Amino acid sequence: MSLVRVQVLYSGRVQGVGFRYTVKSLVPGYDVLGIIRNLPDGRVELIVEGKQEELDAFLKAIRDSGLRRNIRDEEIVFGNAQDNFKGFEIVK
Repeated sequence: MSLVRVQVLYSGRVQGVGFRYTVKSLVPGYDVLGIIRNLPDGRVELIVEGKQEELDAFLKAIRDSGLRRNIRDEEIVFGNAQDNFKGFEIVK
């Protein structure tokens, strides 16, 4: 099965509340690689690659982790994996 890339732009109260660190703490339960970072406009960008079902489960876990109350909106874009991640990291 081929790998997929998903980019999610989270808006709401997502900076300064441990959002990125909570997302990173969920990664060991899923077979995903990627990055998460704060954007200058106050949003958080998540880019992850993996199998479609793993990505779906990971995004659901983020929502179910208690972060849902901080998320006002999610912009989700799926695309083809580029296979350029070696792990998962928080990017400054």
